Amino acid sequence: MPKESFIINRIRSVGFAAKGAILLIKTEASIKVQVFISLIMTFAGFYFEISNTEWCLQILAIALVLGMEGMNTAIEKVADFIQPNFDPKIGLIKDVSAGAVMFVSVAACIIGVIIYGPKIF
Repeated sequence: MPKESFIINRIRSVGFAAKGAILLIKTEASIKVQVFISLIMTFAGFYFEISNTEWCLQILAIALVLGMEGMNTAIEKVADFIQPNFDPKIGLIKDVSAGAVMFVSVAACIIGVIIYGPKIF
């Protein structure tokens, strides 16, 4: 069987990633909330005509929050698969993963205040 080309493999990888992103949005409440907030912030960016630099920071903040939320979900799913019953070590792993999401979310909120605070107040 001949080896598939690099481009075919990349296209297939993007397809798997898109499938995963859609699955996250459809099944995870936390991602739904984050996507909703992201849409509000995107509309706010257009409404307040934020600068290119502000757009870059906002997009980076949104991507980091959504990405970390996705990784947190993946870690939780793997942990639940490995140990379906309560285990304090698994609980610690899940707490640390959720803590990482919190760090990024707080930073994103601070970025939002820096960008929109002067425009609103």
